[in-house]
Amino acid sequence: ELRHRASPWQRNLGYPLAMLGLLALTVISVLIVCFHVLELLLDDAAMPRGIQQDASLGQVSFSIFGSFGAALQVVLIFYLMVASVVGFYSSPLFTRLLPERQDTPLTKIIGNCVSLLVLSSALPVFSRTLGITRFDLLGDFGRFNWLGNFYIVFLYNMGFAGLTTLCLVKRVSWAIQAELIRAFGEGQ
Repeated sequence: ELRHRASPWQRNLGYPLAMLGLLALTVISVLIVCFHVLELLLDDAAMPRGIQQDASLGQVSFSIFGSFGAALQVVLIFYLMVASVVGFYSSPLFTRLLPERQDTPLTKIIGNCVSLLVLSSALPVFSRTLGITRFDLLGDFGRFNWLGNFYIVFLYNMGFAGLTTLCLVKRVSWAIQAELIRAFGEGQ
């Protein structure tokens, strides 16, 4: 119903641009994670441990690409946050937790608050483990003992890159296949 009410500009330009943006952010995050996997294999300094005390904030750039890289990191972390929340509420186990407009019981509100708190607390560790950022927040998340374990970090990165690529290929190939079937089906 929302698609039918959308203007032609929205349907023909807005939605494709939004999909291309999401596709680009997904591809960039997978490429960064793959680059981080190569760094893990070649250099022990790529492990997501705490930052060095001599590197104070504002004096050393946390990105190879300077300000552009830092802005890209912020955009990717925001994208991962939104993707995590959407993925959480899309899973069959937690779809019942979705709030309903003007009819949400207090227990469901508390469950949503707890879920969002857990997701937001895991985001800094998540982005650091994937190598998306090296910035250490005030919680000093880099001091977890398991972040020094090469196998856990390596498998986490490989799992993210592999599963994200698999979902991306599946989603894009199914969409292309459906469009081809629709295009050839209309011609007959």
